[in-house]
Amino acid sequence: MIELSKVRKVFNADNPNEFSALNGVSVKISQHQLTVLTGPSGSGKTTLLSIIGCMSRPTAGRVRLDGRVISSLPERFLTDIRRKTFGFIFQQPNLIKGLTVLENVMLPAYPLGESYSLLKAKAIFGLDSLGIANKANAKVEWLSGGEAQRASIARALINNPSIIIADEPTAHLDTNLSFRFMEIIENFKTEGKTVIISSHDPLVYNSSLVDRLIKLRDGQIEG
Repeated sequence: MIELSKVRKVFNADNPNEFSALNGVSVKISQHQLTVLTGPSGSGKTTLLSIIGCMSRPTAGRVRLDGRVISSLPERFLTDIRRKTFGFIFQQPNLIKGLTVLENVMLPAYPLGESYSLLKAKAIFGLDSLGIANKANAKVEWLSGGEAQRASIARALINNPSIIIADEPTAHLDTNLSFRFMEIIENFKTEGKTVIISSHDPLVYNSSLVDRLIKLRDGQIEG
């Protein structure tokens, strides 16, 4: 269970360009479900995802993960929570050029200290499950858009996170690849993972897979 209580997020506080991205958001997100955040650009979806995923802190309010307040923890603890609990999928794959697909997928797991052979086996298994094991030794620059997205998903899963966070994951995918992405999301649900997606895409937020749809506008939850 993820619970946000009266969360506010202000950027550039006390400056002429001060901007409030979230304005007292309170919401509970259940485990093992697909929750989709939707709303117009600037509604606060990405900011809310970043706070849920411990990538940024709220200006005010509290965030609880499984009953534990995490919003006030020191950064070193948040880093550990991010690494072990969350897998992140972004609009752009954000793969590191010059490295192979396999090297990119393995990167997030190095700090956990697993043996190289075990880590490599996990990475190959992840790539194989997404149908791109044959690209393991290819430089990421050589991948198609769909292959790069699947490589980024394999990277997000390398530490076996219980919660998957995806920010506009279909924004740069065509319709066929978007349907393929939703098939992958269905597999996540079957495995019992909690999935939280922000999206403008009707293919995502109108999907029968969605357990809960949260609409945001002007940094607040509608309805």
